[in-house]
Amino acid sequence: MGNELYSGVVALAIGFVVGIVLFVPFVAISYRRRGRLTVGRFLLWAAALVYFWAIWTYTLLPLPDAENYVCAGVNLNISAFVDDLRGARSLTDFAVLQLALNVLLFLPLGFFLRVLGGRGILVAFVTGLLVSLTIESTQLTGVWGLYPCPYRVFDVDDMLTNTVGAVLGSLVALIVPRRWWVRRSTDAGSRPHPVTRGRRLLAMFCDLLGVVLVGYGTAVAVQVFLEYIVRDHAAVLDGAAGRFALTVTPIAIWAVVVLVTGRTPGDLAVELRYRGGPLPAPVARPLRFVAGIGGYLLLGLVPAPGTFVQFVFAAASVVLVFTTRDGRGLPGLLSGQRLVDAREPAAAVDDGGTVFTTPEKSSRNG
Repeated sequence: MGNELYSGVVALAIGFVVGIVLFVPFVAISYRRRGRLTVGRFLLWAAALVYFWAIWTYTLLPLPDAENYVCAGVNLNISAFVDDLRGARSLTDFAVLQLALNVLLFLPLGFFLRVLGGRGILVAFVTGLLVSLTIESTQLTGVWGLYPCPYRVFDVDDMLTNTVGAVLGSLVALIVPRRWWVRRSTDAGSRPHPVTRGRRLLAMFCDLLGVVLVGYGTAVAVQVFLEYIVRDHAAVLDGAAGRFALTVTPIAIWAVVVLVTGRTPGDLAVELRYRGGPLPAPVARPLRFVAGIGGYLLLGLVPAPGTFVQFVFAAASVVLVFTTRDGRGLPGLLSGQRLVDAREPAAAVDDGGTVFTTPEKSSRNG
C-alpha cells in the first residue's frame, strides 16, 4: 500500500509541475482550435496529464536499492493468467486483483484517446499495446541498462490485459456526449467570440504565470551557466546575477512583445486585443504595457514600500476588470481603447461613433 501511495503522490506532483509549465501553451492552443477554453475540457486534459505520469510511476516506481537488488523473472506464456485464474479461490485472490488492476490501469488511456484525441478502438488497441510494450521492455532491461537485470517481471500477460483495458476504455468513452469530443474540422477557432471578464482575467493570469516561469527559468539557467560553464562558484553563492535575470528578463521580454504587437503574451494566448482610441500606436502600446503587467513588474523594482503599492496596483487592476466597459480595465482607460476579440474584423463602430479602419488607427466622426 505504501508503494501505491508513493507512486500516486509522485504522479500528482509531476503532473502538477508539468501542468503549470504547459498551461499557457494549452490556453493558446484551445483558443486557436476551439475559440474558447471550457472548465470541463481543462479538467479532462488535467486528468489525462496526471494519468500519463501515473502509468509510469505505478509501473516503474519505486526503483530498487542497489544493496538489496533482486533480479526478476520473465513470463512469455501468454495464457499463464488463465491458469492463475483457475487456481483462484475468490474474487479477492491476488491473481484476480492483478488481472483487474492491469485492465483498469489502461482503461483511461482508451477513454482519453477517444474523448480528447477523437481516436477509436483500433488506435486504442495499438497505443495500449505499444505503451505496455515500452513499460515491460523498460522493466526487462533494468531501465535500459541502469540495473544489471530486470527488477520486475516481464510479463506478456500484462501486455495483453493492458491492451484489453485500453480497448474497453475506448468503448466506455462512447457514453460521453459527443459535444465533449474533439472536433477535427471546425472553424470555431477562427470566429470572433464574446469578450468576457473571465477571459480578460485568464489573460492576466497567463501573463503573471508566464512572468514567473520565464523569470525563475532564466535565473536557474544563469546560475547553472556560472556554476558549470564559467565555474565561478562565488558568483553563484552571491546570487546577484540570478536575481537580476529573475527581475529584468520578464520585463524586457514583455515590453518587446507589447511594443511590437500591441498585445501581451496573455492577450495573444486568449486572442484579445486593445483596438482603436485617439492615441497613435507609439503612445498607446507603451501605455498598454505600463497599465498592465509591465506596471506590476516595474513596481516590483521599487524598494520596500513598492511591494505594498504593487499589491494595490494588482488589486485595482482586478477590480477595474469588473467595473469598466467590456472589462477593458486600466489599459483601456489610459489608452482610450476598446478590448475586443483579436479575430474581430478591423472595421467596427463603437457606441461612441468611432470608426476603426485598422487595428491601430481610427478616425473620429465629427
